[in-house]
Amino acid sequence: MFSPSSRRRFLQTVGVGTAALGLADLPFVNRLPRVSADEARLNPQLVRLDDSIEPLVRLLEETPRDRLLEAVAERIHAGTSYQEVLAALMLAGVRNVQPRPSVGFKFHSVLVVNSAHLASLAGPDEERWLPIFWALDYFKNTQLEEERKTGWKLRPVDENRVPSATKARQAFVDAMQRWDVEAADAAVAGLARSAGSHEVVELFYRFGGRDYRSIGHKAIYVANSWRTLQCIGWQHAEPVLRSLAYALLNHEGEPNPADNDLSPDQPWRHNQELAKTIRPDWLEGKSDEAATRDLLTTLRTGSPSDAADQAAELLNRGIAPDSVWDAVFVGSGELLMRQPGIIGLHTLTTANAMRYAFGASADDETRRLLLLQNCAFVPKFRESAQSRGRISDTTINDLEPRTPDGKSAAEKLDEIFAEASGDRRQAAAKIRGYLAEGGDPHALIDTARRLVFRKGNDAHDYKFSSAVLEDYAHVSSPYRDLFLALSVFNLPGSRDRDNQLVERTRAALA
Repeated sequence: MFSPSSRRRFLQTVGVGTAALGLADLPFVNRLPRVSADEARLNPQLVRLDDSIEPLVRLLEETPRDRLLEAVAERIHAGTSYQEVLAALMLAGVRNVQPRPSVGFKFHSVLVVNSAHLASLAGPDEERWLPIFWALDYFKNTQLEEERKTGWKLRPVDENRVPSATKARQAFVDAMQRWDVEAADAAVAGLARSAGSHEVVELFYRFGGRDYRSIGHKAIYVANSWRTLQCIGWQHAEPVLRSLAYALLNHEGEPNPADNDLSPDQPWRHNQELAKTIRPDWLEGKSDEAATRDLLTTLRTGSPSDAADQAAELLNRGIAPDSVWDAVFVGSGELLMRQPGIIGLHTLTTANAMRYAFGASADDETRRLLLLQNCAFVPKFRESAQSRGRISDTTINDLEPRTPDGKSAAEKLDEIFAEASGDRRQAAAKIRGYLAEGGDPHALIDTARRLVFRKGNDAHDYKFSSAVLEDYAHVSSPYRDLFLALSVFNLPGSRDRDNQLVERTRAALA
């Protein structure tokens, strides 16, 4: 699938240095097919994108779904880089898909872009384009649905309301605190034009974690959009940030949260005060498995405020933040085991997003708040799961290791993932047994990722797998293997139906 030059081009465009600068592969822009004046003309009712990417975004928007993969492959063969395709995919989603009435559902065509990108980075060379082409097709389906139902498009900002560079930051903070959509839209445009990228994202880390609406998708959008912008370049930030601010202010069907004490906002109000009580040197502490187990019990049975209060008490007692995060990750995985499905998987993808923001933020108060909020969110997810039906009484204590019957390591992995298509609890027990006997976790992760490429038929397949396979490294060694075993409750099995786009993508790129 990859020629030597195309593989080099892929690796160059996703490298850390070139990704951060957004300057990789610029010579290839000159080899793109010529664009006519009609093709370049933009509807004045649409937000204007960077001139360098607008024609490729238009290609994604205007090409019929049954021709899109082939059309993009033609551009790749003509010299279009991976970075440019990723940028066009993100911006087409932002311009054509509204993050309302919920930052989820159809909006997964935007949320999944970074997850597909991470899967591409971690995947084998010959399959790196598969997640991106899957996401291209998924965007196209969503675009058609949006056109049919609402006709929504991201419009140009009202330039008369955009504040000056000296006033943009405060105007944005004030608008977000008032939950004022129009003022925030104008202010974030001014902020994108005048402030540095890290200054801007610090603000979004806080606002992305402040409320539980849309079961964590707000925090997910903050982390995923920032990570994508790091690859495609800050020159594309303004439309993405406008979409992001619009998403974070979503409170569909509720009165203005600024003037009311609503359930999704209560943890934030509680934790703003609680964060002030944490000792100044809270980042310096000792790992403690017993503390993790105690917090797990609270996450399993306590209230959101109980969980946050206990986390703060542990930190003040000298327990390391990593031990608190271990409880968040394992508790989230346990909830997925107790009720597999949409709520449980979002407990984990939200933890991934908030842990990323925690690690990336340079603001001590923001980091405290994100950790406390995530501790409070796990019981909120449990409450949401209970509202959908019965939750199993099973806990991680009931998940005993079981040795797979296969003889070689490859045969054991085959058995585990065949089992995952039928009995996920048995598959999880066999993962624990495989790892307890010294099985290679990275071989298991690689197998899981390849199955996502072949079997993934939903945005959650990519969002979830990219999150949990990344977070395996974030969990401390006493709980790491258990966390990986719990992930199988939403990973594809080898007997699942194949994704029909795989062969079409390979044919297009051949």
